[in-house]
Amino acid sequence: MSWKKEVQELEKLRAKALAMGGKEALEKHHAKGRLGVRERIDILLDKNSFQEHGSIAGGAERDDEGKLLDFTPANYVTGLGTIENRPVAVGGEDFTVKGGSPNAAGLRKSIYAEELALQYKRPLIRLLEGGGGSVAGAKSSGPVGNPVYERPRFQPISKILSVAPVASAALGPVAGFPAARFAASHFSVMTKETAQILIAGPAVVSRALDKNLTKEDLGSAKIHSKNGVATNIAKDEVDALEQIKTFLSFLPTNVWQLPPVVTCTDDVGRCADELLDIVPKNRRQPFNMRKLIKHVVDNGFLFEMNKSYGPSLITAFARMNGQAVGVIGNDCKYYAGAMGANAAIKVRRFIELCDIFHLPIINFVDEPGFMIGPDSEQAGTIRFGTSAVATAVSSVVPWASIIVKKAFGVAAAAHFSDNSYTIAWPSAEMGALPVEGGVAVAFRRQIEQSDDPERTRTELEAELAAKQSPLPRGESFSVHDVIDPRETRPHLCNWIEWIRPGLEELKGPVTFGYRP
Repeated sequence: MSWKKEVQELEKLRAKALAMGGKEALEKHHAKGRLGVRERIDILLDKNSFQEHGSIAGGAERDDEGKLLDFTPANYVTGLGTIENRPVAVGGEDFTVKGGSPNAAGLRKSIYAEELALQYKRPLIRLLEGGGGSVAGAKSSGPVGNPVYERPRFQPISKILSVAPVASAALGPVAGFPAARFAASHFSVMTKETAQILIAGPAVVSRALDKNLTKEDLGSAKIHSKNGVATNIAKDEVDALEQIKTFLSFLPTNVWQLPPVVTCTDDVGRCADELLDIVPKNRRQPFNMRKLIKHVVDNGFLFEMNKSYGPSLITAFARMNGQAVGVIGNDCKYYAGAMGANAAIKVRRFIELCDIFHLPIINFVDEPGFMIGPDSEQAGTIRFGTSAVATAVSSVVPWASIIVKKAFGVAAAAHFSDNSYTIAWPSAEMGALPVEGGVAVAFRRQIEQSDDPERTRTELEAELAAKQSPLPRGESFSVHDVIDPRETRPHLCNWIEWIRPGLEELKGPVTFGYRP
């Protein structure tokens, strides 16, 4: 007597699960320019590393004798695997079954994905494509709702954010609960042409608000790149998965580890001559901060996030002497680099991300202050800006701040932390207010009474600008040093060596105070 019959049935169930919604459904999915969830997992993970959990989960139909008649697989696939030999957990909707809206087994597996990542303390990757709950089945005469003793479904989704990196990709229409999962991520990427993120779809919006809109009207990549819901936009699915891999390459497996250090193939003593004149002497002329940063970091590689959201501030990952670092910089091509409400939110979240996963922060400062004017006041910039400042000064990781150009007002405090290593370029200007605004306030009457107001204004601005030279600050030891811009990389590579031994003490969860 053997178990051959049962094993044969097991093989049938596995085959049906692997077939997902069937050949025809998968072909229709491909025709829309989208891959199946199992194809995505194959591209994402190291070859043959995926170990699925719940491989035969689904809904089976059997006759009175228990013989299998039909089987609908769970429309969520989840399991463990590796990326470049580093452990991860992965899960994603199968759109070919019920359009990704969870069936009973699919819902259980989707909830289990966070539990899986929490149990094994490894990064979680979500491949999202589908809707949330459905009113179908509400007519059941059995028990309704969840039992009172069941913990909130969102609890593990929230908890994993403080344990391991979470990256989510929207690869098709994503609505309801999966959309919330997308937002509950450290890194979120959506495909430019095929993805939409929606609280509710067009039919619900039409019924509730009497507005007829398409999925694109409601939640396109163009919308969510600018409001910060999507960290990045990808040209296609392969690009989205590659961005997730790149993001994870800078982060530790969990908060009890440090980010991986790689062999540095760039000269730590490299001095870039281009930095000597990259900041123009004309104070009104903008310069390219990204180009400046790339001249400093290892091999000029910068992985930027939220580029279209709060664009006056740059947030990115890079490496310095092989060490993963968070990079913040002002982009003077947008509002002269001033910190608006969205930029402040972006910077606060980025600093907290670096704190949670123990990445030192390098700040390239060209901050004229908080954005001013009626739009800025209505956006609540002072509140969000103050939150960014509070986050910076409470940060627990090492900081290095390079004052490249401007460092004015309260907003400048968001670019320095406790025990920051602070160096200044000869082009640096520091003070309570930018010269132009300061002159307009302090010398208003003198300018108005002058025979040539514009000339008086210009002379006063030139006189005060000369007094904002960083050299007296260097002489007074109010910065660690004033350096030749070409020496920036060697100085920062030395700083990395100084701080490396202390990074071990950062391992483990962080405890944040109140963020105003």
